[in-house]
Amino acid sequence: MTLATVVKKIAEASRRYLFLAAVAGTILILDQVTKAVIQQTMQLHESIPIINRLFSLTYIRNPGAAFGLFAEHGNGLRIAFFATISVVAIVFLWTLFVKTPKEAWLGRLSIAMVMGGAMGNLADRLRFGDVTDFLDFYIGSYHWPAFNVADSSISIGVALMIWYFIREDRRANPPDENPSAHA
Repeated sequence: MTLATVVKKIAEASRRYLFLAAVAGTILILDQVTKAVIQQTMQLHESIPIINRLFSLTYIRNPGAAFGLFAEHGNGLRIAFFATISVVAIVFLWTLFVKTPKEAWLGRLSIAMVMGGAMGNLADRLRFGDVTDFLDFYIGSYHWPAFNVADSSISIGVALMIWYFIREDRRANPPDENPSAHA
């Protein structure tokens, strides 16, 4: 292997990891900045209507998982549990990212989005013991559980990941063009 080949491979790998760092890092920063703004400018449980009967900014502290699951468990055990799950998820996503082909931009984007969101909520749990939520969508009195930028990134990233893997599966296993030929 020539020096030029080695340098080219290092440059390609660096671009891939720079992409991961840029996407995940941007999401992490955006998530933490928006949460800090909410924490500094609103009182806990305060709600500011943005679109009447549809969307408000509502400052909530969520000690549980999605939709408040596990909120009633002890603080130390809950933090350790969610921190462990988050670290395992981040390691899994890193491994998945490394194995995703460099030309699979949608797969890499989806993984980076989920990783950035996971890091945002992990940062909250480690710093505060819970997660700040503030995006509150509802119709009349029917509320979707409040969420944040990290949750949004995870949800969109998972949806893109599912779409990516379905597309890849279809490419790898195209439907039989002539099913009657096998009858």
